[in-house]
Formats: sequence, C-alpha cells, structure tokens
Amino acid sequence: MADALGIVRALSTLRVPLQRGEYDLHALVMQALEAADIPYTHEVPLQAHARIDLLCGDVGIEIKRGSVRRADVLRQLRRYAASDKIAALIVVSERTLALPATLSGKPLHAVCLNRLWGIAL
Repeated sequence: MADALGIVRALSTLRVPLQRGEYDLHALVMQALEAADIPYTHEVPLQAHARIDLLCGDVGIEIKRGSVRRADVLRQLRRYAASDKIAALIVVSERTLALPATLSGKPLHAVCLNRLWGIAL
C-alpha cells in the first residue's frame, strides 16, 4: 500500500482539461491510482454526513472542482480527519488552494491541478 507521498506522486502525473465535471475528475484520479497500482475504494462513508471521495488504505482523497471556499473545505476535511479510518488527507483541486500542512494532527497534502498545467488560474 502506498503512503500519502506516494499517492501524491501518482496524482502529480494528472493533466486535466478545465471543462471536466467533478465525476470526470474522479475517474481521472482513479485512472492515475490504477496506473500506479494503488488500490482505492470510491465514495467511502467515514461517519454520519461524512463521505470521502476515495480511500487508499488509510489515506483519504477529496476532489474539488472549480472555485471552492477554503473555509468550507477545511470544515469538511476536519470531519474526515476526525475518523479513525483516516491517517492522512489529500485534496485534489482544479485551482490553487492554500491548506495547512496538518489538520487535526494528520498530514494534509494538496494536489492543485492548475499548477500541473504550468499556468496560474
């Protein structure tokens, strides 16, 4: 099983056009994980009102499309971090999203797709 940094490396290979929908992004992220032989489960309930997009062992991946409010994302991620199923979190977002390095004592990584495109949006 890959650790969070290994998963971030696999996701850093993504090159995604802007017009994709959120579930298209889910599919592309899952393809990147499969290409790196990283097993995952899609849409995993962690607790009441908290379902993470992907779970790779104990590393949760949340996918965000378009503009998102940082406060809303952090509130959502705190619910995920409260779960015993989560040891680390990764947020895959279309646009740059400034996040802390840890949340609730758990590592938090950001894969901002616009940075992978080589342009600033």
